[in-house]
Amino acid sequence: MPDEDTLKRAREDEREGKSPSTQAGEFVREEIHHVREGKHGARSAKQAVAIGLSKARRAGVKLGKPKRASKGVQHKAELDTKAGRRKSKPSPTRSRAIKRALKREGHESGSSTAMSRQTKAASRTRSRKDRSAAARKAARTRSRD
Repeated sequence: MPDEDTLKRAREDEREGKSPSTQAGEFVREEIHHVREGKHGARSAKQAVAIGLSKARRAGVKLGKPKRASKGVQHKAELDTKAGRRKSKPSPTRSRAIKRALKREGHESGSSTAMSRQTKAASRTRSRKDRSAAARKAARTRSRD
């Protein structure tokens, strides 16, 4: 279950009309913090991001399924989206099993080095034009507090 602060920030992003990926970013951020503070681990930075996205879908963020992913991952995304629509609590037994499995994993995957490596790898899969457009949009929509 996501922290109340994370849900609040994601709902605020939704009210402000920000994209679903921005709203989901709050959940990913929370998950990386969990790995860093030792609440649980992850095998890789990619797994930490995936857990955050799964939580976002289950919390009702309108993220679509990933286009360039395996059938299994796409199916999991659809299941998470459905779970976000119905308001049933997760099974305590399953929840406990997942927590125990994640506690056995390392915490290095939440480090800034690992996150940087993951970000650069994800960026390389996109075209130069896409990266440029994203950077321009980021500069345009950056908050000026």
